[in-house]
Amino acid sequence: MVSRDDLEHGQARVNETKLHYVTAGDGPPLVLLHGWPQTWYEWRDVIPALADEYTVIAPDLRGLGDSETPVSGYDKDTVATDIRELLDHLGHGDEPIALVGHDWGMPTAYAYAAQYRDDVRALCVLEAGLPGINEDEKRKLWHTRFHSVRDLPERLVAGRERLYLDWFYGEGAYDPSAIDDDAREEYVRCYSQAGGLRGGFEYYRAYDTDAEHNRDHAEEPLEMPVLALGGAASFRDLPIRDMKAVATDVEGEVIDRAGHWIPEERPAYFVDRLTRFLADAA
Repeated sequence: MVSRDDLEHGQARVNETKLHYVTAGDGPPLVLLHGWPQTWYEWRDVIPALADEYTVIAPDLRGLGDSETPVSGYDKDTVATDIRELLDHLGHGDEPIALVGHDWGMPTAYAYAAQYRDDVRALCVLEAGLPGINEDEKRKLWHTRFHSVRDLPERLVAGRERLYLDWFYGEGAYDPSAIDDDAREEYVRCYSQAGGLRGGFEYYRAYDTDAEHNRDHAEEPLEMPVLALGGAASFRDLPIRDMKAVATDVEGEVIDRAGHWIPEERPAYFVDRLTRFLADAA
C-alpha cells in the first residue's frame, strides 16, 4: 500500500493562480477537494488506500493551504476552472474523472460537474449544501454570515487562529479527537500565513454569486451517478436533499458515528463506501 511518505507534492500555475497539490498512486484519476478550515491534509488517512486503485489528486484550493491567495476568483465556478486547468497540467485533461468534494469542496465539485459534464464519470459530495438550493437552511449558520462580512473576521481572529479553529474542529465532530493535535497544528499553520484567513473567508463572501450560478446550473440536472454523504452528528441528510434537487441519479447515506469531518472520523468506512460507489459507477 502507498504510505504517506510516498505522496508527491507539486505546484502549478493555472488560471493565473499558483496551486499546491498532492498526488499518489496509479490508475484512473480521482480528485479530492477539501473544505474550510482544512487543506489537502484532511485526506491524509484515505489517500494511501485510494491510491491502490486510482491516481489520487488532492489540491489545496485557491487561497487555502499552500496555494496562492489571489484578490478575487472565489466563486466556485472559477475555483472549479482552477481544478480543470490543473488536470490539464497533470496530463489528465482528456480522461473522465471521479470527483469528491467536502464542505466548500462540495459546491466546487458541483460547479465542476455542471460545467464539464462529459468529463466527470462519478461525483461524491460530503457534508455541505449548495448555495441557492434549499436556501433558508444555509442562512441559519452563524459563521456563514460572520465570515461574509468584509475585513472584520480577519481582524478579530488574527493572532487567535488556534482558538478560533479549534472550536470548529470540536463543535462539528462526533469524535473531536479524530482531528488530532498534529492535524490542528498543520491547519493552523496554513490559516495563520499571510492571507490565510482572508482566503478562507472569501469562500463565504462569494455565497450570493455561487447561489446565482447554482440556480442556473440546476436548470439542467446532472446525469452522472452521485453519492451524497452526511454525518449523523452534523448536516445529516442536507447533502442528499440538495443533490437530489440538481441531479437525477443520486444515492445518499447518513453516516453513524460521524460529524462534519467524515474522512478523518471514519476514514476506513469512507474509503470502503467510496470505492464501492465508484466500482458500481464504472
